[in-house]
Amino acid sequence: MKNLILLLFIVSSSIGYGSPPSGEEVLTKIDRNFTSKNHISTITMVIKGRRDTRTLKSKSWVEGNDKAFTEYLAPAREEGTKMLKLKDELWTWSPSADRIIKIAGHMLRQSMMGSDISYEDFMEDPELRNVYDSKVTGEEEMNGRSCYVLDLIAKQDNVAYHSRKIWVDKERYLPLKEERFAKSGKLLKSVEIRKVFETKGRWYPKEMVLKDALSSGEGTQIIIDSIDFDVTIPEHIFSKASLRR
Repeated sequence: MKNLILLLFIVSSSIGYGSPPSGEEVLTKIDRNFTSKNHISTITMVIKGRRDTRTLKSKSWVEGNDKAFTEYLAPAREEGTKMLKLKDELWTWSPSADRIIKIAGHMLRQSMMGSDISYEDFMEDPELRNVYDSKVTGEEEMNGRSCYVLDLIAKQDNVAYHSRKIWVDKERYLPLKEERFAKSGKLLKSVEIRKVFETKGRWYPKEMVLKDALSSGEGTQIIIDSIDFDVTIPEHIFSKASLRR
């Protein structure tokens, strides 16, 4: 009888608490929050350098994982600068230079507009499960939220970050904190989501801070001013001709 009671207790406990999801399941839910058929967004980016602080505003049109077009709206010095991503190719255009420049090779590692974000970051596949194998390695609290801790290892060598460690909100499935590493194990970049919001059944960052570990500045703050998912975007937006318009 005692053995039977113990067995029932074990079974009921496992039903009540359940086992943690697999790393693949967690990444799938993260991707569901972050990716969409298309979206249009406006963003404020505050770059806190070692000597000064700059604020930029931009508007982006994104379709799937392969097409993205961004136009900078402010300040006046950057107004009209544009970027176009088509699959694994990236071009920029600025009114001052009045020429289209293709960003490739070592140039992809350069800072984008002086921020802690590189062009390589901009080109990354937003669906983590396409790029990384993952494993749930623990559970911790982050900013008052219960989180799964995941270790990610790149499936291929041609990625910006060989491994990542992320703290994922158990309820909302957003990575509240992330550390990105080189193959040597050296920390390259950290990301912290400070504010979130819910829209159309998904959770999305409202405010986040990225810090390049190799930079002396205080980091780059990104604020999502507005975002509209699953909207109609004219096809001509994603063309080189749009860079000069």
